[in-house]
Amino acid sequence: MFVESQMLELKREVTEGLKKEVIAMANTSGGEIYIGIDDDGTVIGLAHAKQDMESISNMLRDNIRPDILICTSLQIVEHDEGDVIKLEVTRGPRRPYHLAAKGLKPSGVYLRHGTTVSMATEEAIRQMIIASDGTEYERMRCLNQSLTFSETTPVFDSEKLKLAKSQMRTLGMVDQDGYFTNLGLLLSDQCEHSIKCARYEGTTKLAFQDRREWTGSVIRQVNDAYAYIDLHNSRSVTFEGLTRVERSTYPEAAIREALVNAVVHRDYGYTGSILVHLFDDRIEIVSVGGLVHGLTVEDIELGVSESRNPRLANCFYKIKWIESYGTGLQRIRESYRGSEQQPSWHVSANAFVVTLPKLTFPTPHDHSPLDAWLADHADFTSRELEEYLGKSKSSVRSVLAQLVDRRIIERRGSGPKTTYHVI
Repeated sequence: MFVESQMLELKREVTEGLKKEVIAMANTSGGEIYIGIDDDGTVIGLAHAKQDMESISNMLRDNIRPDILICTSLQIVEHDEGDVIKLEVTRGPRRPYHLAAKGLKPSGVYLRHGTTVSMATEEAIRQMIIASDGTEYERMRCLNQSLTFSETTPVFDSEKLKLAKSQMRTLGMVDQDGYFTNLGLLLSDQCEHSIKCARYEGTTKLAFQDRREWTGSVIRQVNDAYAYIDLHNSRSVTFEGLTRVERSTYPEAAIREALVNAVVHRDYGYTGSILVHLFDDRIEIVSVGGLVHGLTVEDIELGVSESRNPRLANCFYKIKWIESYGTGLQRIRESYRGSEQQPSWHVSANAFVVTLPKLTFPTPHDHSPLDAWLADHADFTSRELEEYLGKSKSSVRSVLAQLVDRRIIERRGSGPKTTYHVI
């Protein structure tokens, strides 16, 4: 006598519902399905058992992902009342199994509870993925398998790198079964994480001036965040002698390195956003997740490299956003060389904060004798400049031409009465 249970399912005939039953057993604890037996345990038998067995095999192969055939076996069992198909299902190693047409969504993933088949919750699906793929975020299968890469593809194209399926598999954006991984999600238009920015008046968080949030591919987020910070990164132009010198309030290299490091090394197991705080005297960039276990601040300052997301780091390396592994903090510090202000970082259990101080510069008179002389001579003649520089008339004529071209001075009058005026 056959009685349905957690591990036993009875079906009169082959139906479309068989797919859900097999998925549920493979996702739960396995079991057996007898086809040709009524719900009450009465053997009915199948008139075309061999054909039905072939249909079942094709159904499972064509409609369930990942490949579930390795978890199943089919055999015909002879009874006096007729032939019965016994379908054995083992618990699968690549859970969650799902309907190919539905994907990794509750509507396509099923579990067995007693004799009942029900849709899995999103949390149950996540737990099955973790159990199958491990806890390394970027290697895990992504719940969203409808990803697009309109923002990332042009960046790869600019470095003559293609993003066809084969290249995605090599990079780790697609796994061995053809599923997009969470690395693929991070580089896709559908990325679920973001960078948030707040700009404050003064040096505290008491008065907001502006708020922004950037979404989409992490590549787009870095670009957008950098562009916004750069918009508020004031620049000044001075001349050291005749050399035009442009300085930024914050070193561009430091901003770029801090943003890239925050994205590459953050812990994507947390849903919180990367935070950027702009103050009058500093920029703070807060990445979610502390240091990789076993590393210290001293280690990373010395260039020891242990990325939490090595495949994402590799992608950034390929597009030349990372020049060499383990040099991020060193490059930030290098960009402040010679400055009284120095960058700093603070690490907690779940955050890494980089602080970039605003640079202050000496006035041009501190380092340019010519600028100082011009500041004291609003109007002068070429002879006066010759005497000051101790240069020939032809050399001074060249200096004057360059100063006029750069609109530092303007020429007034002509002939012997020509003078020059500092603008």
